[in-house]
Amino acid sequence: MVTRLFGPEKDVRTRTYRINAWSFLAIVIFVVLASYSREGTAICVRDDSGQTVCLPAPAKRIVTLSPGATELMFSAGAGDQIVAVVAYSDYPPAALELPSVGTNTRIDMEALLALKPDLVITWVTGNPPAQVELLQELGLPLFAIEPRTFEGVSSAIERLSALAGTETEGFAEAERFRAGISELSEQYRDAEAIPVFYQVWAQPLMTINNDHLIGKVLQLCGGMNVFGGMPRLVPRISAEVVLQANPHAIITASVDGVSDDQLDLWKSYSGLSAVKRNNLFFVPASSISRPTPRLLEATRLICEKLDVARERL
Repeated sequence: MVTRLFGPEKDVRTRTYRINAWSFLAIVIFVVLASYSREGTAICVRDDSGQTVCLPAPAKRIVTLSPGATELMFSAGAGDQIVAVVAYSDYPPAALELPSVGTNTRIDMEALLALKPDLVITWVTGNPPAQVELLQELGLPLFAIEPRTFEGVSSAIERLSALAGTETEGFAEAERFRAGISELSEQYRDAEAIPVFYQVWAQPLMTINNDHLIGKVLQLCGGMNVFGGMPRLVPRISAEVVLQANPHAIITASVDGVSDDQLDLWKSYSGLSAVKRNNLFFVPASSISRPTPRLLEATRLICEKLDVARERL
């Protein structure tokens, strides 16, 4: 009797144990799969500061903290997902309609936080480190950009489009820029080298070295940057060293590329090769100074300016 009772009770306990074991295993498998699913659908991209940024889903509320970042987001096909920009975000025209959260050097934190962004695009060397650190401490997803090469521009567009879920538009635009630069590079591969001075600012007098993206534009066009070997990205120099370098062309940026008084200083030095040959050139400021697809237009224009300078040699 006891045996009969013990036998079925043992079977019940065994079956219960097995059911509980399978239930536990099922829960473990579910948790693992759920974790893997979240990990698998997360969007992870490395930014230009070397940090990997992961989003659980494509960003829908984006704030850009530089005019270049604004333009790049539009290029990536995510203009409709931008909820705020900073001052001087003037391209494309639609950017002018967006609310501002200050300037790239003075961000209105209260206004930015009130927008509840799910992604903030920062500028590596253009935003104050203290404000960027505060945004990090507040837990906002930050993606830092600062392309230093032509490929870096294409890559930035592709990475931003991945974060915004607009890969179709972004990758197409990145490839268009890549192909255009490649075509110009081939066209000017054997161009006669010509000494060039690029003037960033007149007072104080500033230029760029070959590590700067503008320096790479000059090189692509066959220009020999007379200050390309300087250690600083944007060094301050004196008029005397420019005269010693004796460039055959001087280029600077202005609003819409219209001639102004920025290069008047050099006109008094009639012996300077660039002055003697009237090789004082202007290019549009926003397209040459921002690492965006419009850099292709600016590069083409600088190549044409240097062609004119070669003809005048």
